[in-house]
Amino acid sequence: MFRVSNCFSETDLYTVIINSSQSIAMSRGRKPSPFVEKVRAAIRVRHYSRRTEKTYLFWIRRFIRFHGKRHPAEMHEQAVGEFLTHLAVNEHVAASTQNQALNAIVFTYRHVLEQPLGEINGVVRAKKPTKLPVVLTQDEVACVLGRLSGVHWLVACLQYGSGLRLLESVRLRVKDLDFSHRAIFVRDGKGGKDWVVTLPDDLIVPLQRHLENRRTWLEGDTRDGFGTVSLPHALARKYPNAPKEWGWQYVFPSSRIGQDPRSGARRRHHLDESAVQKAVKHAVRLAGIEKPASCHTLRHSFATHLLERGMDIRTVQEQLRHQDVRTRQIYTHVLQRGGRAVRSPLGAVVGSSPTRATPASASRNEPIPGALGYDNSTRATGISLEQRGRTAMRNGGDQCAP
Repeated sequence: MFRVSNCFSETDLYTVIINSSQSIAMSRGRKPSPFVEKVRAAIRVRHYSRRTEKTYLFWIRRFIRFHGKRHPAEMHEQAVGEFLTHLAVNEHVAASTQNQALNAIVFTYRHVLEQPLGEINGVVRAKKPTKLPVVLTQDEVACVLGRLSGVHWLVACLQYGSGLRLLESVRLRVKDLDFSHRAIFVRDGKGGKDWVVTLPDDLIVPLQRHLENRRTWLEGDTRDGFGTVSLPHALARKYPNAPKEWGWQYVFPSSRIGQDPRSGARRRHHLDESAVQKAVKHAVRLAGIEKPASCHTLRHSFATHLLERGMDIRTVQEQLRHQDVRTRQIYTHVLQRGGRAVRSPLGAVVGSSPTRATPASASRNEPIPGALGYDNSTRATGISLEQRGRTAMRNGGDQCAP
């Protein structure tokens, strides 16, 4: 038995159809479905993100096709349960994927059809495994960053130096950087919330130089008629000149001009996160690191290394914006010695001393010169973080792949 009555908070349903989405669909030779457009309107009127809109529409279409293109108004809890069971049993989806599909369907029945679902019986739930985050050592982080360059290096440094998520990093606007107070303002982050994180001293000069080049780039776009940027919600109508202002520009813009999927205007969007993901994956391979590391691994490493330095877990929570205590407690498990601090009895049996049993490479636990940190050595010496990362790569070359 599965209860869905509390999945969403009660909100009023606005019967508004978004004309822009219809015109774009017609321009592409497709006749928009009235029901899909009604769902789209219900999503947009609640200011859900574009990713949520895309995901919900995907699962609603999957649900309709699974039941032979029957209208959802003709189906109820049993049909929903059959679809969710199919996802778990036949398609072996993860628990988060199954919940994602459920949320999309619940939203449709509650806010579009105005027929809230009750209890769904007999649903086979996908198992949610307990996983520990992948964490890199400081040496490994230095090796990875030393193999990145340009905007990819800057975005990766923000993830490790400030604990930002990848999408939060690429969505940064110029006005969100406060160099005077060493602060980064995250706007409309996960859960639609705003918060402040630290801006590492080592990134101030590289970011300022990047913004100088970015301003030159904007001047060229303005001459070509592409100098505007998309604004959240209805700010463009409230402040007509805001799309042209420097403060609203993306810190990391895309290298190509694209079409806004909602307004149809041609402008430069922010850097595609997949480009950073590919660059980090490539850097991990070049560094010879066998861990399944990704961009989000840098965020995990940020939290773990802060705890290793003695930072209290409450401060780490404020930086990462974790709501559930169980989410931030996973990093405390990573800090423990392998096997929950259990010392293996193998050494006593084989008669090996700790010194003889320890490989030579294990003596290199101390941070290598130039490893990332929050000390003031960069300001004292005038050496940029990028130079320190590359120096670390050279000094630690025997620990990284050539």
